[in-house]
Amino acid sequence: MTKKLDRRFCVAPMLDWTDRHCRYFYRQMSKHTVLYTEMITTGAIIHGKGDYLRFNTSEQPVALQLGGSDPDALAHCAKLAEERGYDEVNLNVGCPSDRVQNGMFGACLMAKPELVAECVRAMKQVTSIPITVKSRIGIDDFDSFEFLVEFITVVKDAGCETFIIHARKAWLTGLSPKENRDVPPLDYDRVYQIKRMFPELEIIINGGIKTIDESVEHLKHVDGVMLGREIYSNPYLLAEVDTVIYQDTDSPVLSRIQVMDKVASYITEHEKEGGRAWHVLRHMMGLFQGLPGAKIWRRSLSINGVKSDKTGAQLLADASSFYRSDNLTK
Repeated sequence: MTKKLDRRFCVAPMLDWTDRHCRYFYRQMSKHTVLYTEMITTGAIIHGKGDYLRFNTSEQPVALQLGGSDPDALAHCAKLAEERGYDEVNLNVGCPSDRVQNGMFGACLMAKPELVAECVRAMKQVTSIPITVKSRIGIDDFDSFEFLVEFITVVKDAGCETFIIHARKAWLTGLSPKENRDVPPLDYDRVYQIKRMFPELEIIINGGIKTIDESVEHLKHVDGVMLGREIYSNPYLLAEVDTVIYQDTDSPVLSRIQVMDKVASYITEHEKEGGRAWHVLRHMMGLFQGLPGAKIWRRSLSINGVKSDKTGAQLLADASSFYRSDNLTK
């Protein structure tokens, strides 16, 4: 059996959000959380001009999420991912966007479990790292429990041992990707049922989870939880994860200011390579979410981060002056 990561808590792949800079920021707050890249298509990796697989080893444990449906292309990219040091490759079988459907991958693949199985089998043949699948509980009118069981069974038989299940079905026609994140009702019990039916599988639940307390409740029924938008809007939730979810009382919990200072050093190195501070700053808007002055922080970064000629470290110092002077945050 393939050695598994400890996926009790994961941050979801989020397109245009969970890039390498975002993941570095998140890692400062949690040592154990498993981080996922934004979905990267096999076409971009194979034919694109940029280095789409670049990441910082300090981000680990980190998983690459692939979008694609050609077994050979996926196998090629999975092998590259292993060579580059990724800890897992995850196949996207959950994204409902038109662009993804036109490329014949994402949620529409749930209707083709044999093809998903072929893709998983091809990747497993050329790698030793875990190959996992992220799906919905159903699509369009294919939303019965029996449909989900059949999908899981076929893909499991190809060697997939870990399923990340967004507890909503996806409407491939009639709803936008944004609406698909909120409109279809959540059905956590269906994911719990899958875990009971397949106790040998690792089942990670995703969708609508907003707090660490909710995560703890879900972990009574499944093996792991995955949060996405809530972490992006309130990233300091991650500071609780190592202690509460992983029972790690030895790793230090950094204050928001300490997190910010570590990222400031990272931004300085990024700027030395010719990068812009905004590439990193844009992910930090929610760092002081829920505290007095959070709006001041966000406004300072959003207004000055894009156009200022100051360094990223200076921009962070300016934006956080309210907290440093009044000591309103730990």
